[in-house]
Amino acid sequence: MTARQQIARVRCHWAKNELNIPYHDEEWGVPVHHEHKWFEFLVLEGAQAGLSWDTILRKRARYREVFDGFDPAKVARYDKKKVRELLSDAGIIRNRLKIDATIGNAQAFLEIQKEFGTFDAYIWRFVGGQPRQNGWKTHKRVPAKTPESDALSKELQKRGFRFVGSTICYALMQATGMVNDHLFSCFRFAQLKK
Repeated sequence: MTARQQIARVRCHWAKNELNIPYHDEEWGVPVHHEHKWFEFLVLEGAQAGLSWDTILRKRARYREVFDGFDPAKVARYDKKKVRELLSDAGIIRNRLKIDATIGNAQAFLEIQKEFGTFDAYIWRFVGGQPRQNGWKTHKRVPAKTPESDALSKELQKRGFRFVGSTICYALMQATGMVNDHLFSCFRFAQLKK
């Protein structure tokens, strides 16, 4: 495929720049089953609260470095010294509540792994183990939250997670392929429906 054909592809309305086009084309909506990837998305979706996703994509590489490749076992052991280091790092979102939540969420993540074997086994239950195929015709139809994201949010909060409101949970579900919310006209919709 030529660069011109690549640019001319029909995509979801939000994929418009050098940061989010590759993310849209290669990652968004692809089913996740790796534990560190699950934890990464939980951290990044929570960090994004109140900010643009492009801001997070710009800082993602640094997040991977300072949060030990999103290894929840390592993050769960972070102490006050590590929190101070993170708060002084301009490469990430320097918000104490979000950093503290990341550490607490790592601890809760490990508890889910103990109970269910994997976080993956736990979270896919919220969509019956299979990606939901939506096929929206316009981005105005795509919801910000659903009954499934409400249930996931409530359950995660009950288990001690923070920055997991229903809207954040739905964004997590979209990003990790639990739902296929690429527009019907988007070239990725059909690819991910297979």
